[in-house]
Amino acid sequence: MSTSMSTSLLIPRGTPRVQYLADGAQRVFTYPFPIFTADDLQVFLGAAPQRTGYAVTGAGATAGGSVTFTEPPAAGTVVLLRRRVAIERTSDFGESGPLPASALNGELDRLTAALQQVAGDQELMLRFADSDLPASPLLPERSLRQGKLLAFDGAGNPTIRAPVDEEALATYIPPGPGATARRVREKLSDVASVKDFGAVGDGLVDDTLALQTALSAARAVFVPPGTYRITNTLTLGHGRTLYGAGQSSVIRGASTAFDLVHLPDGYASLSALRLELGRTGVRLFGRDGPCVQNALTDLTLWEPEVGLLLDGHADPAKPCYWNTVTRVLVAKPAKHGVWLTRSGAGDTPNANRFHGVRVYSLSAPMAGSGFFVEQGRYNNAFLDCEANLWPEAEACFRVGAVTDKTLIVNFYAESLGSLPNLQLDAGSAETAVINLFSASAGPAILDRSGGRYTAVNAGYPEKNRLQRSRIAELVVEALRYDTEFVEPATGGVVALDLASSVYLVSAYGGPVDLRLPAAAEANGHAVTIKRTDASANPMTLAETGGPGPDGRRIALGNRHDFVTVVSNGGGWWIVAGNRLPGNARYHEGAGLFEPDLSQALYLVSAWSGAVEVRLPDPAAPHAVGRTVSVKKTDGSANRVLVTQQGGGGPDSEEIPLTGQGHAVTAMSNGAGWHILGRNP
Repeated sequence: MSTSMSTSLLIPRGTPRVQYLADGAQRVFTYPFPIFTADDLQVFLGAAPQRTGYAVTGAGATAGGSVTFTEPPAAGTVVLLRRRVAIERTSDFGESGPLPASALNGELDRLTAALQQVAGDQELMLRFADSDLPASPLLPERSLRQGKLLAFDGAGNPTIRAPVDEEALATYIPPGPGATARRVREKLSDVASVKDFGAVGDGLVDDTLALQTALSAARAVFVPPGTYRITNTLTLGHGRTLYGAGQSSVIRGASTAFDLVHLPDGYASLSALRLELGRTGVRLFGRDGPCVQNALTDLTLWEPEVGLLLDGHADPAKPCYWNTVTRVLVAKPAKHGVWLTRSGAGDTPNANRFHGVRVYSLSAPMAGSGFFVEQGRYNNAFLDCEANLWPEAEACFRVGAVTDKTLIVNFYAESLGSLPNLQLDAGSAETAVINLFSASAGPAILDRSGGRYTAVNAGYPEKNRLQRSRIAELVVEALRYDTEFVEPATGGVVALDLASSVYLVSAYGGPVDLRLPAAAEANGHAVTIKRTDASANPMTLAETGGPGPDGRRIALGNRHDFVTVVSNGGGWWIVAGNRLPGNARYHEGAGLFEPDLSQALYLVSAWSGAVEVRLPDPAAPHAVGRTVSVKKTDGSANRVLVTQQGGGGPDSEEIPLTGQGHAVTAMSNGAGWHILGRNP
């Protein structure tokens, strides 16, 4: 057995419905029948069902409770309170299973409430009196009663008569070929006006009930010129349309304590209206269904706290996306002009389109931003929009932390203050900005995202910022490289992060060991490293966790030496380098000298004693393909002996240099050192 109730109510005799006639001052109305939950009570003002603007107390009490309105209903308004429960069974008692009194009482309570509900509905039906003689309750067939009037024959049974309403018989034929005659009454029913439902439009009378009744009765409602004062939120449900005659059709909130218009569902349209005041001018959110494909066009929102609010709300299954906002002016907002956010656990607003939307402070104080995409994933687009703001506002356009792939095209930002034209918060990703006009005194783009944006003709002083792109053909008139100067104070290992294209490196402070990232992490990246100092400190270039460019460590021995390398993902490869004229090193000191082959010429002095110049193994990575010259510079009798690692020397023999000016030039082919020239 399963049950949805653990307690029971006493359901007294009576009809679960009560009506009052409002006097314009009373806010609290009682209902003398029990309800199970607050959702079981329906509240009507006239013919319009209410969803907001009141609170229900007394749910679960046998004696009933009360409804308290935020604002007193207008005098003369009929207030209807009735209980409506779903006629369904929510429990199932198992065969020979337990039968708790609470479950049984709860089921009987529900059944009694449903029966009272049905009985109450029957009281409102057209029916025979209890004392009437038997008569037929059947209507004539549809084909017979079409276009006819209901009547009763001599026996009191239903019958039909020809129409006698002259207005209904009158016809209207529009001009032009192909037009057909229509009844005037049908013609007039094409357009439903709020004035058809009692709206006055003088700016004084409360027209809330009339407007909401019209929206409940008709799918498309026209607001004629006038000023319609409202004291509660208007709800534009699924597929509904509310439209006016432009600036002359004004809906004005009585205060900023409530939103003016809610679009809690999809496929609704709001157009050609001027909305004044309100906590929010128009709020779009998925409460009753997915908030999708709604259209807001040709609107003016005047002096709201927030102009347009797109809210991801509470349910991920009811997202706020694919809505279109076109030709909308938000004037004098106190906080934000356009705000995309999420008030609950729903999805962030995404894929919404804004075209020709303008936020204008008109010198009125403003605390927030013109456009604030606080939360928006993905692909919210803003085309040809503008923000002209109070000097102490936050930003003309702000992209918040929970955003991705926001598109901003041809945006106009202006302010007499120094607020940012465009602010990118930390956490925002892949914002694309095209053609930004920055007329505020603040930064064109205040970037706190770490460069996670793309800009074309935007920003200052760099107008363009492009992320990684693949181009089949590129014609360049001026090519500039991002350059970085590196000079460690005491030398040491320097990891190159490849954030720049050219590194100018100095080793004045000590030996420098430059490290490229692993080739697999830098596929397609090219970088140039050039030495700028003339010190004797060595400078080498290697790869982190890899063999290095062309499979070896590169030495930049002299000032102005450079190398350009590129990664193919498998390794780093040298594509350019240099050996400038005069690339030589002087060595003086007896004993063993092992050149690192970073120079092409070694001038060796043996004044202080004999010197052995030992070349590296010819198969060493930094020796293969190298040509090197060794020359004796002193006139002493001490000799300079040229050998190689492992024994022997060029052409398999040790080469003695005994006189001043004696020299030998050798090259390694990987198997041995071979003499290219010798003196004597």
